[in-house]
Amino acid sequence: MRSHVHLTTHDLTKGYEAGPVVDGISLKVSAGQRLGVIGENGRGKTTLLRLLAGDLVPDQGTVTRHGSLSLVRQEMPFHDSETVGDLLSEALRESREALSELDSAAEPFDEQRYEKALAHAEDIEAWDAERRAAIALEALGADHARTVKLAELSVGQRYRVRLACLLAERADVLLLDEPTNHLDADALNFLTERLRQHHGVVVLVSHDRTLLDDVCTQLLDLDPSPDGEVHLHGGGYRAFKEAKRAERQRWEQRFAQEEAEHDELTERVERAQSRLRDAWRPPKGAFKHKRSTRAANKMRNVARRLEELDDQRVDAPPPPLRFQPPELEADGDLLHATPLEVPGRLNLIEPISLGAGEKLLVTGANGAGKSTLLNVLAGRIMPAHGTVHHVGRVALLAQESSFENEDATARRLCPQAHDLGLLGEKDLARPVSRLSTGQRRRLELAILLSSAPHVLLLDEPTNHLSIALVDELTEALHHTKAAVAVATHDRQMRTDFVSWRIVTLSSPSQSHESSVASKAVLY
Repeated sequence: MRSHVHLTTHDLTKGYEAGPVVDGISLKVSAGQRLGVIGENGRGKTTLLRLLAGDLVPDQGTVTRHGSLSLVRQEMPFHDSETVGDLLSEALRESREALSELDSAAEPFDEQRYEKALAHAEDIEAWDAERRAAIALEALGADHARTVKLAELSVGQRYRVRLACLLAERADVLLLDEPTNHLDADALNFLTERLRQHHGVVVLVSHDRTLLDDVCTQLLDLDPSPDGEVHLHGGGYRAFKEAKRAERQRWEQRFAQEEAEHDELTERVERAQSRLRDAWRPPKGAFKHKRSTRAANKMRNVARRLEELDDQRVDAPPPPLRFQPPELEADGDLLHATPLEVPGRLNLIEPISLGAGEKLLVTGANGAGKSTLLNVLAGRIMPAHGTVHHVGRVALLAQESSFENEDATARRLCPQAHDLGLLGEKDLARPVSRLSTGQRRRLELAILLSSAPHVLLLDEPTNHLSIALVDELTEALHHTKAAVAVATHDRQMRTDFVSWRIVTLSSPSQSHESSVASKAVLY
């Protein structure tokens, strides 16, 4: 039974040199609840998860955990000598130790010890752990030989191995940071179902709008609010998005009304004070004293109302970052690729051509060669067979961001990042190493766009980006005059691009004689 499981925070606060990123959060997530954490890049989503996991120490406040806990980060650290088997052994350690303890208590038999060991083994479903791991590894496309070193795997492959291990652990509290970044359609469906069935606590950070709708029972919004507090919202992302839009509109209207009232009251106080300074007197006649007193009283009443308004006024709504895509100019035929082959990684049997304004959506399961195809089209990988010809500038956004100089400031690497609405002024002054994963992704996108490419090749462009930016980027890609090719597993983005020409890749590991031979099908 996991009914006792919960995760509670009180006044949780954590800051860095630029100020607090998690500020006074109090919440409780109980067994059966699945909390989605959302907000712009740099709002502290990953920091919050690390605080919940005990991976970071808060500046103030407390975290109380009841139940076992497991965290999967966006970027997984590992040692060069570590293998897939090492990760799996660690994931299954508790279950194996529980079964070993049960055997020890049975021979010689110790009733009290045996009953305790049996209860623990049943609680974590220890007998089923090996099967759970095998199912998760296969479903997530991570069933590598146990002797394979993690250093030999791609970022996505390592992530899927770790995610499979987490699901096999059967921890009471699951903390997931962008869990869908490296998952194909089948793996996404598997993860969604497993999270919905989880009886403990789930806290996940995600840009995946479909996952938030399908899985989460509540959303924690870390973006600014009128009262300066963070708020929980019931329901999925679609309902939240509409509620957030309405809240922002009310906030802007209230601020404008209070500004107007403040200006009016200030002007009235200043006029009244000016009259008293000028020794203003009421007209001759009766009740002169009362009129003079009434004028002073009126000024005090207005001043009192102004003071009350100042105490209750909402802060100005902070202007959100708004993506301002550049006008990319392009003309004519820009890219042509003959059938391409990279042994063991890609077998494209149909040519690809892209002209100005033309759009291509690349789909396929993990390992089908989507990233390889984009790298070949960009000239970063040479095919064994086939040729690629392009006219003008070609820019590739890889799945994961990387920078040669981590100490350089964002402004030095891309001064246009602010004008593009991708980074705020404060973030431009920070070294790349101090930016969040999402902010680094924004910076790389800014660098790419500032080169004014004629052909845009985007590999999983939604990885690590906030939902608001994903929506804005989707709109921009629809309207750009550049040629665009996008490889993505993001279900909402694929729905949004359903009208584009589609190339679907299948695994090159399958034989050409097979009915599911490696191929690309153009629609």
